[in-house]
Amino acid sequence: MIQKPLSATAFAPATVGNVAVGFDVLGFSVGTVGDRVTVTRIPEAGKVSITHINDNIIPADPTKNTATAGLVQLCSDLRLDFGFQVDIQKGIPIGSGMGGSAASAVAAAVAANAVLDEPLPREKLIKYALIGESVASGSMHADNVAPCLYGGLTIALEIGKDETPTIIQVPVPADIICVLVHPAIRVETREARAILKPELSLKNHVQQSALFAGFLAGCYGNNVSLIGQSLSDILIEPQRAHLIPGFHAVKKAAIEAGALGCSISGAGPSVFAWTSSRSVAENVRTAMVDQFMKANHHSVEAWISPVSPKGAYLL
Repeated sequence: MIQKPLSATAFAPATVGNVAVGFDVLGFSVGTVGDRVTVTRIPEAGKVSITHINDNIIPADPTKNTATAGLVQLCSDLRLDFGFQVDIQKGIPIGSGMGGSAASAVAAAVAANAVLDEPLPREKLIKYALIGESVASGSMHADNVAPCLYGGLTIALEIGKDETPTIIQVPVPADIICVLVHPAIRVETREARAILKPELSLKNHVQQSALFAGFLAGCYGNNVSLIGQSLSDILIEPQRAHLIPGFHAVKKAAIEAGALGCSISGAGPSVFAWTSSRSVAENVRTAMVDQFMKANHHSVEAWISPVSPKGAYLL
């Protein structure tokens, strides 16, 4: 009797990268939307193939696809005598600034790990997810990958010689509710990175460092007011705001509706806000969506969610 090949499906949540104050190092998980990837073992040693993608924009070449690039390296590193077939179900819009490339890479790594004879510990999987992330963005920054894999609010420290970042999970006050709004336009991560100035003033660097420190102190101290005072981006947001028509009006409306802070999610065009309650979050969502519609965005999606403590998981 021929044994059926092992198969596993994983869900990986959307994430907000940068979180205004922590460019390329800070991110959090939003569990209301995400990607699903199914990985099936096949007898061909080291072969990785894609059987289905529900979005024709995504490359079908396994070495150029965010979900499978890491699996190619995984096969090589572990010298597997089998390979993988991969089915990708995108739930996160492409180029949305919601960590879509990280979600596909993480979901694939978690699903593939489940069908290994000896699964790797989760901290070993981040290397392969980062390979997938780099295919999309051109660099191995873990601000989306880390919260997608581990859940919650995370800091990803500098990648060391073994290409594995140190991940720190930061507590978030229980009252914090996130509003995430996505206007139906695309912003490519590579392009959004290319416009950034390579040098910044010392004054702005010091000010942003102070805001980062205040934000973290607010999180660790359960001080929602301090979080609100600190949740601001003076370095990256001013350089990218023009990529999102209506951004300034959306941010102003969010603050006026009671948001603690509001900024660009990742490279954009999605915009996030933190609020102190679900009722405030409802008002903030309405205000942000209204302003995006006034800026001639004909399709706008919006989600309300706490910072999800749960990262990627098997279905």
